[in-house]
Amino acid sequence: MSDQANTPPGEHASDDDQITTLKGMYEDYFLDYASYVILERAVPTIEDGLKPVQRRILHALNEMHDGRYHKVANVIGQTMQYHPHGDAAIGDALVNMGQKDLLIDPQGNWGNTLTGDSAAASRYIEARLTKFATEVVFNPQTTDWQVSYDGRKKEPINLPVKFPLLLAQGAEGIAVGLSTKIMPHNFIELCKESIKVLQGKKPKLYPDFPTGGTVDVSDYQWGKRGGKIKVRATIEKIDSKFIAIKELPYGMTTQSLIDSILKANDKGKIKIKRVTDNTAAEVEILVELASGISPDVTIDALYAFTNCEQSISPNACVIISGDKPHFVSVLDILEHNTLQTKELLRQELLIKQKELEEKLHFASLEKIFIQERIYRDIEEAENFEQVLEIIRAGLKKYVREPEDKAAKGDTRLPLLRAITEEDIVRLTEIRIKRISKYNSFKADERIAALEEELKEVKHHLANLTDYAIAWFQMLLDKYGKGRERKTKLGSFEKVAVAAVAANNAKLYVDRKEGFVGYGLKKEEFVTDCSDLDDVIVIRRDGKMVVTRISDKTFVGKNILHVGVWQKGDDRTTYNLIYLDGKTGRAMGKRFNVTAITRDREYDLTKGAKGSKVLYFSANPNGEAEIVHLQLSPACKARTKAFDFDFAELAIKGRGSAGNIVTRYPVRKVSLKEAGKSTLGALKVWMDEVSGRLNTEERGLLLGGFDTGDLVLVLYKDGSYEREELDLTRKYEPNDIFFIGKYAEGMVVSAIYYEGERKYTLVKRFEIETSSPGQRFQYLTEDRQTKLYFATVHPTPEVEIAFRVKREKKTKTVALADFIDVKGWKSLGNKLYDGKLIGVKELNEPYTPPAPKQEKGAAKPPPKAANEASSDAATTDDDKLKPGDTIELDF
Repeated sequence: MSDQANTPPGEHASDDDQITTLKGMYEDYFLDYASYVILERAVPTIEDGLKPVQRRILHALNEMHDGRYHKVANVIGQTMQYHPHGDAAIGDALVNMGQKDLLIDPQGNWGNTLTGDSAAASRYIEARLTKFATEVVFNPQTTDWQVSYDGRKKEPINLPVKFPLLLAQGAEGIAVGLSTKIMPHNFIELCKESIKVLQGKKPKLYPDFPTGGTVDVSDYQWGKRGGKIKVRATIEKIDSKFIAIKELPYGMTTQSLIDSILKANDKGKIKIKRVTDNTAAEVEILVELASGISPDVTIDALYAFTNCEQSISPNACVIISGDKPHFVSVLDILEHNTLQTKELLRQELLIKQKELEEKLHFASLEKIFIQERIYRDIEEAENFEQVLEIIRAGLKKYVREPEDKAAKGDTRLPLLRAITEEDIVRLTEIRIKRISKYNSFKADERIAALEEELKEVKHHLANLTDYAIAWFQMLLDKYGKGRERKTKLGSFEKVAVAAVAANNAKLYVDRKEGFVGYGLKKEEFVTDCSDLDDVIVIRRDGKMVVTRISDKTFVGKNILHVGVWQKGDDRTTYNLIYLDGKTGRAMGKRFNVTAITRDREYDLTKGAKGSKVLYFSANPNGEAEIVHLQLSPACKARTKAFDFDFAELAIKGRGSAGNIVTRYPVRKVSLKEAGKSTLGALKVWMDEVSGRLNTEERGLLLGGFDTGDLVLVLYKDGSYEREELDLTRKYEPNDIFFIGKYAEGMVVSAIYYEGERKYTLVKRFEIETSSPGQRFQYLTEDRQTKLYFATVHPTPEVEIAFRVKREKKTKTVALADFIDVKGWKSLGNKLYDGKLIGVKELNEPYTPPAPKQEKGAAKPPPKAANEASSDAATTDDDKLKPGDTIELDF
């Protein structure tokens, strides 16, 4: 409704009569509320890194500060003079600041950030400012003040913090349509990187969390909006039955972490027996594994399915100049705070310079006033005005003000500023007792000290950058002890969820009716699996389909093969003989299935009507068997039965037509002889950072592994282990001297200090134990026994270092010449009478035995293959020969 509608003719609506619509009220009130929440509650300012409630708490504590502890309830009450909100918000903010162990020194039960336990009631706990806070955060002379909410008090607009406090503490807040999330950073690194900013160098800054753990900052983007970090708990394998969580990811407590583990266990994602929280001063969550469960797979599963790994999206949003929120990076905040610190130091130096100049000015006047006995000249003055004039005239004889021009030969003392009436009044207030005891020598010393101090201040002002660098170095030296980085920087490999999921389901198949799933418990059992797995199905008609496992899925009748399918699996090889419905030929092919479109049917034959599978096998390591074919008795072939070796076929794509096996009708195909792998050895590497085995050529080559090959590991604790290859296994690279493929006759050479006999020995032995998967200690059990070096190089040569009368000496030793091969339990031969200070290997790094055959290699197609050869010989119009491949373009 317009104003004119309610105004009588000839009259105009006044400003006081304007009507605000309900919609307009909502818009105005919402904007006011949003601005208030953003500026006054949720988002910190860049100047001091504090939200209003934190700033008011610190200001109240500073006003109360007397070096002693104060009841938190009292601190809350004092803060309410400045903070117009309830005491609960103040108490929570105070406890949160106290737990960060930087500005507030807590006493009593302030809760536990590791377990999530809350603090005791405010009447039971106490707090005071830390020495760091009193030195870095407060200075009333450089503080801008404003009136508190009720007009009775003054409170700081921002505290003059001379340190990147916002980055040290971090900040989180949710406002109206806006949020901020700034990660905490390491105190020592902040000081060092601030120095780099002042030196004009490019800083680097990564998060550091009080709970420790590991962080992946590859996508941190310096904390800008859109960046992301991943944080992980630190998990250690104790033995085959227990693993322990030693450090938490940021934002987690032991209780929330345990809850997520139990939830994953209930869903069947992991299999554990028990979780025990042994946390006290340090985190320790003990996880007992179910029987037969791999600790390495469980560790990966904890990262994949529980809160042991978290993804955090930083969002550095701050208020700048009390104006509005800005989205910046942590490097922007660091630079702003560092330059702000430099400016605050400049202001403090200027204030100190002014104070020193005033002290020096008055000390000079006082010295002249007393030494030259000017105070005697005022005895005949009739009033106070004459006293002031006499003193000013007396001083003029001995001092020169800045506006006075110095004449030639003028020996008067130059002053820093003009003499004021206030200066003269202060001289008249000097007591007779002080004049009588005045010591000219001490006065000169004091003036000299003030001049020296003033000179130093002026030097700092002239070299302000160096002074600021020295300030940060002072903070580092004074407060940096015990604040070393707790969170390790690392790069996380993406955990393949399907690969580490526990087998929490069972796969069943109804071959006749064409159903697969984990709900068909009355049908044929296939294998244990996970509810995240894919299932591959091949039917009698030559059709193949891959589908996600479910309770019950129809995939087509007459199922020939069903199993769990892994994406990218190029080791599992399928051997197939099928009848081509168009030509009547029997075709043979070998193929892998590495990539598919889920729930799409693929034809493994040429697709002609009447085609069907005559023989099929799935081979996990590329085995190629020999089959026996029996032809129809009525066919014209001279040989009615013959053998066919799949090893003579190359492995090709699933779309290839295959090779001709025979053109005559086949009555029966049966397995004659199980075959060996035709893929050759599988090359395996170990990632030297994560310790994970892989086939992607990352890290250290362990060798080419074929069926039955074992891995040999020589540990630094003096034990060895032979075990079967398990690509899910994870090792700790820092605990290993050697890892690689084990070969018969391999000799282990070791140099160690024998703790009981107190000398260094060398031993060489062959592996005599036969139990795979078990660690054997080959050194003595004395507590002081220490392994220096171990290798499987056939001719190892080392340089040993030792001390003779405090002088370091070295010696080269060829271990194969020094000692013969003996039993694995023998002590060995003495190398040195005492401890060594170092062992250096002189050989080139040991290379594992070469693989027997390259991956993917297969025997060439045969020139004549039994019955297929005779078929070709009796056919004039058929240009295809045995072994020829027909390629189809699907």
